[in-house]
Formats: sequence, structure tokens, C-alpha cells
Amino acid sequence: MKKPGVKDRIIETASRLFYLNGYNQTGINQIIDEAGVAKASMYQHFRSKEEIAVSYLERRHRLWTDSLMKRISAVDAPQDKIMATFDYLEQWLKEVDYRGCGWQNIITDLPVDQTRIREQAVFHKNEVKEVIIDILQQAYTTEKATVLGKQLMVLMEGAIILSQIQKNPWPIQSAKEAGASLLEI
Repeated sequence: MKKPGVKDRIIETASRLFYLNGYNQTGINQIIDEAGVAKASMYQHFRSKEEIAVSYLERRHRLWTDSLMKRISAVDAPQDKIMATFDYLEQWLKEVDYRGCGWQNIITDLPVDQTRIREQAVFHKNEVKEVIIDILQQAYTTEKATVLGKQLMVLMEGAIILSQIQKNPWPIQSAKEAGASLLEI
């Protein structure tokens, strides 16, 4: 099997370190050492730690969103797709041992001047919200779908962080029940 290239090794290593240790607790030298690359090679691909973090979040967005879409495409009714979203969150959080959301985690650990990372986190959360609203527009007016989509997003985000704190799926399960009430199902 072919060894990943320098850029991929840097992103893979930084992804693991940022997610497990936090952005501020992960240094450039640690990324370079654990990726097994030379400092000069790293700087050929990335000018800063912020640039590496943006690449990490872009990659995480693609993988996470693709996985979510695969899960919800298995059901047909819009309300069932929303309930499948909660099921996906529960499964994903268990798989990562309740480590939580990479975007929530990095934002809480972010220096003020790291605007590109913040923008990437906002982009991801807005994309997820739009997926939810798009699903809901199959069953509700655009106005109602937008209101419900925002409410469901708040339920999901709160449940993710509370599951991380509690190391338990009950917040996701409770948010799913609240979501079902909102959708009147």
C-alpha cells in the first residue's frame, strides 16, 4: 500500500491531534514530528497552523456530511430523515467515545485572531442547518421549514455538547424526542 503524501500525512496527523488534544494544545513541531515530515516540507504545503486547521475542518466537513447524507438517504419521509439525523448523531458520538463535535471543540479553544477557522466552523454548521431545512421543505412551507430547522439545529447542537459532557447518549435521545414533538410525529 502506498504511503500517503506529505500534505495528507500532515492533515491526518493534525486532524487526530486537534480533535483529541485541542487546537491550542497542539503545536506545529508535534504535528511535524508525528507526521514524520520535515519542517520545510510542511511549509511548502501550509503557511501556518491556522491553514492546517482549515484543511482539517474542510476534510472533516466532507467526511462527516457524506456520512450523514448516507444515513438519512436510507429513509424516505422527511420526518423520518430528521429522526435518522438524531440516530446518526447518537451512533457517531458513541464511535468517538463522546469526544464531541470537532467544530464545537475547536471554537472553544480558538484564539480571537483565527478568523478562517471560525469561518469554516460557521460554514459547516450553516450547511448542516440547510440540509435540515431542505429536508423539512418537503413537508412544510419554506417559512415553517426554516423555523423548525433552526429549532432542530439548536436541539442537536445542545445535545452534542451535553452528550460530550455526560459521556452518555441520553441528551441525543431526549433531543430526538423533543424534535419529534416539534414535528408533531
